[in-house]
Amino acid sequence: MSAVRPLVEAELDQAIPAPIRAFAEHLTTVFPSAQAVLFYGSILRTGDLSGVLDFYVLTQRPPPGLRGVATRILWPDVSYHQLEHEDVTLRAKVASMTLSRFSQAVKGRGIDTTLWTRFVQPSGLVWAADATARETVIEAVRRAARTAARFATALGPEEGPPEAYWTALFQETYAAEFRVEKAGREASILAFDPCHYQRLLPACWADDGRLDGEGRPVPEMSAIERKRLKSAWRLRRNLGKPLNVARLVKAAFTFQGAARYAAWKIERHTGFKVELTPWRERHPVLAAPGVLLRLWKWRRAR
Repeated sequence: MSAVRPLVEAELDQAIPAPIRAFAEHLTTVFPSAQAVLFYGSILRTGDLSGVLDFYVLTQRPPPGLRGVATRILWPDVSYHQLEHEDVTLRAKVASMTLSRFSQAVKGRGIDTTLWTRFVQPSGLVWAADATARETVIEAVRRAARTAARFATALGPEEGPPEAYWTALFQETYAAEFRVEKAGREASILAFDPCHYQRLLPACWADDGRLDGEGRPVPEMSAIERKRLKSAWRLRRNLGKPLNVARLVKAAFTFQGAARYAAWKIERHTGFKVELTPWRERHPVLAAPGVLLRLWKWRRAR
């Protein structure tokens, strides 16, 4: 009997607000082979629908053509979508990949760290095509938790409270990825739902057989296992930034809705309204220098 599964299942079955459910159902029409839709990220924590919602759409098949080839090599595919719901404009950044690839990636055998560290954090399973898809997602998120727990145990202290191990893991993850996070970002993640992390780590230790003489879960790890996991982490840390750069390059040419997303971000943060012409929609990378020049002139004239 898994100690982790009931925790994961309860987390995935959490109540999701109606507007977010409506958006998830809309995405199932955008992605014809959708098998499941997961909701995660900052708005799951804050409930602020004025920001950008974060979804993962797990599909049966990759996209057709060259886009599908690129996605098989560098997943996930990223796109931006909007939905009018009860006279409110909702916006979402959507990552998509096949359910089978998702199930493999969370095992942590590849160099990528982003997926299993993301889904050890709270998320909601908003929609599933059927019971089989739901079961596959639950099992994948359970594996993500166990992968994260093993690395957290190796990277954290020999003894300490659960938050010490999660803090070590998230700090190492941010250092391995090509993105800038404010100092203490891991503390805000842990503070959102501290009980989630306090329960999850001992459950993972129990499922891995890390128990003391009285059957209580403990961070027990042999020197050989710790050395192996730290060596594996060094490889991921060294290759993490190049992998993220490659994904950014891919996104520059395949991010659907990039122009609309950038226009909204610019207006939200500066007040400058970008006119979205058909050419800018089709060629966001080529259009970017001109838009930035107009923004610069507009700000100087104010």
